[in-house]
Amino acid sequence: MVLDGSLLDAYNAQITLEFASAHQYLALAAWLEDHSYPGMARWMQQQAEEERAHGMRFYQFVLDRDASVTLGAIEAPDSSFDSPLEVFRQALHGEQRVTASINDLYGQAVAVSDYASIPLLDWFVNEQVEEESTVKQIIDDLGRAEGQGHAMLMIDRELGARQIGA
Repeated sequence: MVLDGSLLDAYNAQITLEFASAHQYLALAAWLEDHSYPGMARWMQQQAEEERAHGMRFYQFVLDRDASVTLGAIEAPDSSFDSPLEVFRQALHGEQRVTASINDLYGQAVAVSDYASIPLLDWFVNEQVEEESTVKQIIDDLGRAEGQGHAMLMIDRELGARQIGA
């Protein structure tokens, strides 16, 4: 089943966006590590791995459709922040960007009646609801904890205890 040309372009852009998201998460992790938040840094590193896996899922889908993967350039992500709260706000912004792109991809697939794309894109739509919700909760927690060292330590340890895939 051949992919429509514009849909293939959108998939290739999504692959690049997923890898760029992984790159961004690593930059966020580095800032957190540099500022002595090893648990939050570990959480961000795990997010980077998830984003890479998402990119590979799209990558394999394109190949399975007998189409060519074309990777785009990845720009250097922001790496200067004032607080962990700002770091997680940047993470949320990135997730919202990915959500918008997946929604656009879904619309394109429907427009060209590419029904083989729907199960894959359904999974990603649901995944993005979870991703945004999780980051929003962390932002809320950090907002309540800001300026309270013991609360920040507790959040750092909680996020560091996350198991990949959890």
